[in-house]
Amino acid sequence: MSTADRRILKSQEAIKSALIALMTEKKFDQITIGDISSRANVGRRTIYLHYLDKYDLLDHIILEHINELRTICETAGSEMSFAEGGSIWFAYLERKHAFFSSMLQSKEAASFRSRFFAFVIERLAHHLNVSEGVNQGLSKDVLLHFFGNAVVGIVESWFNDGLSEPADVVAQQVGRLLDRNL
Repeated sequence: MSTADRRILKSQEAIKSALIALMTEKKFDQITIGDISSRANVGRRTIYLHYLDKYDLLDHIILEHINELRTICETAGSEMSFAEGGSIWFAYLERKHAFFSSMLQSKEAASFRSRFFAFVIERLAHHLNVSEGVNQGLSKDVLLHFFGNAVVGIVESWFNDGLSEPADVVAQQVGRLLDRNL
């Protein structure tokens, strides 16, 4: 990797980190490109070189985290139980607490939540069987929405301090519930 490439990556990381930090301090609508520029210690032109505006920047950050969760799932493989996979997921959510907490407590959560929900449904669909077992004869769409909303709701509750249990306990319990019912 060239020096120029490293500088670009370093600038992009500083810009993303600045936005996430600012979102813990104030509402997204109140954040300006100037705020991001100042916090990231880069010029406004540098931000516009990489992103159309703050919405494009936020979109890139959201996609980055969804793709990282997708990679975690794909790396884990299908032989792993939901309880085991849930522990890996929640460890990632915990490491990226500032981002997920900001997204799930802000007005912009609706956009993030819908993308996160779609991702959860995508992952659950790989494991759902309605032709036999406990879910035989049930609607696949109803089950996916039921379990998708449950998982997203638990994650939201955990980040919004609705659950006092540590991440590993929540992950194990959600995983066990999914293992029993999918």
